[in-house]
Amino acid sequence: MHFDAPLPLQSGALIRDYALSYETYGALNADKSNAVLVCHALNASHHVAGTYAGTAKSEGWWDNMIGPGKPLDTNRFFVIGVNNLGSCFGSTGPMHTNPDTGKVYGADFPVVTVEDWVNAQARLLDVLGIHKLAVVMGGSLGGMQALSWALQYPERVSHAVVIASAPNLTAENIAFNEVARRAIVTDPDFFGGNFYDQGVVPKRGLRIARMIGHITYLSDDVMNEKFGRQLRAAAQSLEGSALEGNTAQAAQYLYSTQDVEFQIESYLRYQGDKFAEYFDANTYLLITRALDYFDPARAFGADLSRALERASCKFLLVSFTTDWRFSPKRSRELVKALLDNKRRVSYAEIDAPHGHDAFLLDDARYHNVVRSYFDNVAKELA
Repeated sequence: MHFDAPLPLQSGALIRDYALSYETYGALNADKSNAVLVCHALNASHHVAGTYAGTAKSEGWWDNMIGPGKPLDTNRFFVIGVNNLGSCFGSTGPMHTNPDTGKVYGADFPVVTVEDWVNAQARLLDVLGIHKLAVVMGGSLGGMQALSWALQYPERVSHAVVIASAPNLTAENIAFNEVARRAIVTDPDFFGGNFYDQGVVPKRGLRIARMIGHITYLSDDVMNEKFGRQLRAAAQSLEGSALEGNTAQAAQYLYSTQDVEFQIESYLRYQGDKFAEYFDANTYLLITRALDYFDPARAFGADLSRALERASCKFLLVSFTTDWRFSPKRSRELVKALLDNKRRVSYAEIDAPHGHDAFLLDDARYHNVVRSYFDNVAKELA
């Protein structure tokens, strides 16, 4: 969907002549009351569910959650996924042309915030004729957007489902984001964000950024269970040869900084290589900054209860016990602040071993909580 009218951003800048990519699933009912907006996290997109015809491995990033008969049942709800401004999956972003200069935005793409994304999504819903959402839903950064919807447009939201999220980032989280950004901006192929003109991609920085992120998405238990201290087959073979007397050869291989020795190293490098092939470096900088900036309580003297007074919808919050990046403690902060304002809140703390990634994975207890909540929303609409 293309927009001619300029969108004012929180930074004071404007962005005009921009487009938002979106997908819809299911059917909008006659009174347009069954719409569910699903907000995406850092490296996801508008493709939240289903597969593209004739394209292998094209499942949407939340395909286990959304679809016919799934917890968010598209036989009952009209689901909308929107790619955020500044992303690299179709919506206007740093790799697109700036209409004011005729050149690629690159490093000149304006700073965007969670609040800016919500305002852009609201414009798209206006064009679709959807003036009130049955539910706005998201996990991680998407959960921050769902919360922001409840605060920016309280009259347009009936329910907010906030999963594995937080009212703001801790200093530790901001630190991880900064290390990842430094990996990108110090890559020799970054060229100050204008690498498009050079015909290169700062893949080394993107690889490291993704590796750092992936470590924080997994729990220690899952890492130990999946990888432990296991060596890759080649390394194990050479280690065996050391026992047969070829000690020098084995040591040279096992402790070389040029080779991948442990399975966890292999896994992280694979994830980094894959990420560097499809994600945009400037987008990574923009989105992690938006994560860092989000803090609805800042304008209220850090009083979260006062910040959430504006919310009037019902809430479901879900957290996971081993998620140390967006810990249950942070969700409980939101629960308390909402209860301080006498809002209706359902809260589930799932004892799952998977870390932050748990919100994307199959867990019967988690999915049953979400299914039950949407069942109740459907009854309200009947």
